[in-house]
Amino acid sequence: QVQLAESGGGLVQAGGSLRLSCRDSRRTFSNNGVAWFRQAPGKEREFVAVIDWRGGNPRYADSVKGRFTITRDYGGNTVYLQMDNLEPEDTAVYSCAVSRSSVGSTNVSDYRYWGQGTQVTVSS
Repeated sequence: QVQLAESGGGLVQAGGSLRLSCRDSRRTFSNNGVAWFRQAPGKEREFVAVIDWRGGNPRYADSVKGRFTITRDYGGNTVYLQMDNLEPEDTAVYSCAVSRSSVGSTNVSDYRYWGQGTQVTVSS
């Protein structure tokens, strides 16, 4: 059973940076694609970024391209989301998710395991 733990959220001013971490405490997602999604109040969950099992082929939502970077550590046990030049529109609960495949996708239905989420708030 995969157990995900996100950390790194918080309150930051517009233009600032945060780095989110998603750790798999049982080391079971090293062969799977991992993604970040976010959900703002009153809105549907949306895709943010995804990375494959080897730490390659990163893909991003257009809204974060050029500002966010997804990586994973060498052992594949932790996935990071570096968020720079944050905007108030980035305010949401950010959750990591483990894909059923080694590649991952932008489709929320492809994800089997989800973390509890971490709040990111960007003030103007």
